[in-house]
Amino acid sequence: MLRWYIAALFAVLTGAIIPGPDANGKYHIEAEGIKACFIPYGASITNLYVCDRNGTWRDIVLGYDDAGTYASSQFPHTNYGAIPGRYANRLSNATYVLDGVRYHTEVNDPPNSTIHSGTNGWSYRYWDVSAVSKESIAFVLSDANNSSMGFPGLVLGKVTYTVSKLAWSVRIEAEARDHRTPLMLTNHAYWNLDAFANPYNDTVLGHTLSMPFGKRKIGFDAVSQPDGTLPYIPRGSINDFWSHPKKIGASDSDPEWLGNCGPGVPGYDCQWLIDRGRDQLKKPVASLWSEWSGIKWDLYTNQEGLVMTSCGFFPADALPVKKTQGGGVNNGFVPPSGCVAAEAQDWIDGINYPHWGRLDKQIYGPSSGKYENDIVYKFSTV
Repeated sequence: MLRWYIAALFAVLTGAIIPGPDANGKYHIEAEGIKACFIPYGASITNLYVCDRNGTWRDIVLGYDDAGTYASSQFPHTNYGAIPGRYANRLSNATYVLDGVRYHTEVNDPPNSTIHSGTNGWSYRYWDVSAVSKESIAFVLSDANNSSMGFPGLVLGKVTYTVSKLAWSVRIEAEARDHRTPLMLTNHAYWNLDAFANPYNDTVLGHTLSMPFGKRKIGFDAVSQPDGTLPYIPRGSINDFWSHPKKIGASDSDPEWLGNCGPGVPGYDCQWLIDRGRDQLKKPVASLWSEWSGIKWDLYTNQEGLVMTSCGFFPADALPVKKTQGGGVNNGFVPPSGCVAAEAQDWIDGINYPHWGRLDKQIYGPSSGKYENDIVYKFSTV
């Protein structure tokens, strides 16, 4: 199982010919109807272009114009397009127990949580580019014992991004080499399907979302940590995207809108569980589209949870849009509720709730086999 990492590392160490980045530090891949750019920092996607219903190319993911901006302290660390890990999303009270040993992780999500494994997590690292072709790019990472506080053992990670006709595929792999350790990974792209060019609305509140298998969610406590409950979502409620598609902002006048997924945060920043039968495994777990641009994606994954945020916590006039985006009513900055992230992964904080039965999907060791997360976005117009 280690062969994939050794082959990738050999290419890096021997100086195998790998096409270089452009003047802005970005690597380009493309296929029919789609173009994308990536950088080693966080193994991040920085640009993704598809055509709207009128044939205009739109760059529909958030990011920065220059690769160097991602690691600078000029802007908040947003995880734009990155691979967070080795354990994505929240760990309650910045601690967990593994094989009878209590581990303590970095508190970087006040008042007392760890998010995305702390400030030396995988989205803060420079990955090695191991292969580039016209339609694909691969990155590898060696994550040493305790390099993110509280995570034991050596882990080898790899992400392969591939584009094909109107599709973007993400394959994330990881192996725990010498110690059992938590592993849960995802891609953290933020989307605005209008590329901030809508002359009437530069938020995503007018985007329509469907999550047909999302009838349950992770419950949370007064400080936005998972509380161990898995409540069902009533038909017609603020979090109901399963009974029929609806606009993300359809419930913005609901009293629950503010604080729906955490104190003081408007809109959404929750995890929906993906409950589906064997005959439904090849169906999309989520669909998102914009009536203005006509751009739509359908999301397919082998994971059993989807974290969706509508970016209500984004500060106003702080994060610039790219030169490839904007226009209309946009003032050059990402507005609050200006994006949506859909993070396919297993159940957040599952290692702290053994009764959920997720440990075999979140704890890996030398004899456990390889962690694998497959995510595919298929694009079309409506």
